[in-house]
Amino acid sequence: MKDIQRFIAGFRTFQENYFGPEATHFEPLKEGQSPKTMIIGCSDSRVDPAILTNCAPGDLFTVRNVANLVPPCEEDGGRHGVSAALEFAVCHLGVEHIVVLGHSQCGGIKALMAGSCGCKGGGFITNWMEIAVPARERVLTELADKDAALQQRAAEQAGILLSLENLHSFPFIHQRVSGGSLSLHGWYFDLAEGALLEYRPELGRFEPLH
Repeated sequence: MKDIQRFIAGFRTFQENYFGPEATHFEPLKEGQSPKTMIIGCSDSRVDPAILTNCAPGDLFTVRNVANLVPPCEEDGGRHGVSAALEFAVCHLGVEHIVVLGHSQCGGIKALMAGSCGCKGGGFITNWMEIAVPARERVLTELADKDAALQQRAAEQAGILLSLENLHSFPFIHQRVSGGSLSLHGWYFDLAEGALLEYRPELGRFEPLH
């Protein structure tokens, strides 16, 4: 109950800051949103994209899920939440950037590497994390002689790269990237160091963002 009361008090502060007599930030947002950036982040409570980037309401179009994964494009009639959000962000909002934001100490990737996703008998998490199996297999092949901590970090970053690849499987994304109107970015937040890294394709590795 203490958490709920704290959240209510926090909303009152938000309300005062953004809807008080002197506040003007929400005036244009009342008519609609026009963010230029979409972030696909993890549901982890420590990695809030808006807090990490010091953004205000209206700046980011955000989707969060277990292990910040993007599934491949599948037009099979299923209910695909991430895919629907991508379609809305790109085709209707016209975002110019999509950022896949991963992080260290990711519980989903840890379970994937340990082969212990979800509840007994499978479940939603196991099915979801199967998206990242290619990243796991790549790491276990290339870093077979390394310790578990290094393998997990590599898998977290490989998962980001896999998601970037999967973004290209959506025709409406691939077309805009090829045309230069949309850019894709892979970011990795190091919780221990408080550092943000970006994947540099020309170097083939993640480098600190300055």
